Amino acid sequence: MLDTLRDEWKNIVEQELDALAGRLGVTRDAELAAGKPPKAEQGDIAFPMFVFAKAFRTSPANIALTVKQELEKRDKLPSGSLIALGPYLNVKLDAAQIADALYAEIKDKGDDFGKGDALRGRKIMIEFSCPNTNKPLHLGHMRNDSLGMSVTALLKSQGAEVMKVNLINNRGVHICKSMWAYKTFGGGETPESTGEKGDHFVGRYYVRFAQYEKDCIDALLAQHPEASEKEKEELKARASAEANSKAQDMLVKWEEGDEETVALWSLMNKWTLDGLAESYREMGVSFDKYYYESDTYRLGKSEVMKGLEKGVFYKADDGSVQIDLTDIGLDKKVLLRKDGTSIYITQDLGTAVSRHEDWPFDSLIYVVASEQQYHFKVLFHCLKVLGYDWADELHHLSYGMVNLPSGRMKSREGTVVDADDLLADLASLAKAEIVRKDRESALDDADRTSHDIALGALNYYLLQVAPEKDMIFNPSESISFNGNTGPYLQYMGARISSMLSKFEAVKDEYRDIRFDGSLLSGEDEKALIMAIAGYPEAVRKAALTYDPSVIAALLYDIAKTFSHYYHDNQVLKAETRELVAARIGLSEMVLQTLKNAFSIIGIPFLSAM
Repeated sequence: MLDTLRDEWKNIVEQELDALAGRLGVTRDAELAAGKPPKAEQGDIAFPMFVFAKAFRTSPANIALTVKQELEKRDKLPSGSLIALGPYLNVKLDAAQIADALYAEIKDKGDDFGKGDALRGRKIMIEFSCPNTNKPLHLGHMRNDSLGMSVTALLKSQGAEVMKVNLINNRGVHICKSMWAYKTFGGGETPESTGEKGDHFVGRYYVRFAQYEKDCIDALLAQHPEASEKEKEELKARASAEANSKAQDMLVKWEEGDEETVALWSLMNKWTLDGLAESYREMGVSFDKYYYESDTYRLGKSEVMKGLEKGVFYKADDGSVQIDLTDIGLDKKVLLRKDGTSIYITQDLGTAVSRHEDWPFDSLIYVVASEQQYHFKVLFHCLKVLGYDWADELHHLSYGMVNLPSGRMKSREGTVVDADDLLADLASLAKAEIVRKDRESALDDADRTSHDIALGALNYYLLQVAPEKDMIFNPSESISFNGNTGPYLQYMGARISSMLSKFEAVKDEYRDIRFDGSLLSGEDEKALIMAIAGYPEAVRKAALTYDPSVIAALLYDIAKTFSHYYHDNQVLKAETRELVAARIGLSEMVLQTLKNAFSIIGIPFLSAM
């Protein structure tokens, strides 16, 4: 709604600027921009006139005043009034008219309020999560999954057909590290015998391999106590290489189809995948299709061979296949090792080609941490030189790292925040708060509510920061029922639901009273109306920029404003029946907007807390 009004006002201001230019005998040589004034009392739309001063040979303030005076001579203007404020021509929109139209729109659209058609007809594939089968999900994966699910919801809200895909990284040296450690140190134990979740069990052996590598280094250093610092570094590298050769040898056996190695790989992959499936269910994460690196790496090899035949790739002196990237300002990149085994980019080439054959997308979004920016520049360029025209529609949604207050997480050292443990801990904190407030009897299922509060806390905390930024995750802050948090937003939704439930008992008394937006004249009421009216444009912007933080920011603004409004104003006991109906209508609009936004950023709606 606001974007429509903004466009209408922009068009007529442009018309008047052109008319003024004609009278002055000059040409308007700049585009008119539409912004927002810094203060609410200054209006809702701001048109700066600086850019026209030189061509019009007069001051911006004079241009603003002249355009205002000329426009006010017209018989009909869009909703709102004009304000000439120095070098700006501002528009103060009529909140009452907007409220009436907004109320009718929200009543009509309900859960569809905020949806648009900016991406109608587009087929968009989005890849996210992409776990390794040598460890469980951790906090970093959770930011990835939150982004993937939320961006999917945003894309669908704009009419796109979306396919969510997950690439399971189930082969490679890192997988063989867990396998070798289990074969060497496992002693036949299983997840069933230890009572562990499968992914946790396998992850423990990944950490065990890292410990083995460290032990090898320490042992070699102990044999050379007099070594210089330079010699120590050489010894460390030698011991590390020898330890890692165990996993590399196992990878070669796997790619050669060694039965014993493949059987162990299948068993440990199953343990991990069963555990990951359980985690996804708890976190509300789902996919339309799974791809497995073990299936696509061979296709990747064939793509590398095609590039070798075409001359866009070359064989280096050591036997590896590489690409020269100096023409795009990068270095040389290995695409296939000298021993013929694949690396990440090998299988990514095959996976991309396979996906487009399976589901010819218009664009493909990779949700992957910013550490992999170089990787995707290389991948996209390789696909382009291989002749795939759709390579221009590949996008890397690069997101920042998630750190802890204590520092960075490291999987192989076992210092990550486990996803399952984190969600359980947050749910426990939420349950403690429910018990403290003696709310258990008011809830149908206190444990389920605690889980939903934890999930809302987690998703909101991870999504309120713009994707490209690094962030520090503080569990105790995320679960707080006060401030800019998911539980605070859920509480506001529950509070409004409770009030509307009370209104249900007396609503028949108000059947003859229509909603009247002109009665909502308070500053908080106007602010809520304008914020809600801006919701569809916020959804559109968030979808086109792949940035759910846009929605998170608006959500908090609406909730905070309503909290202040509800504290200072009677709703059910307002002075007149007409005012009660108007304020109930406003509350219904707020609640519907909260619900719709919650569904986009993964906050479970709770009617009671």
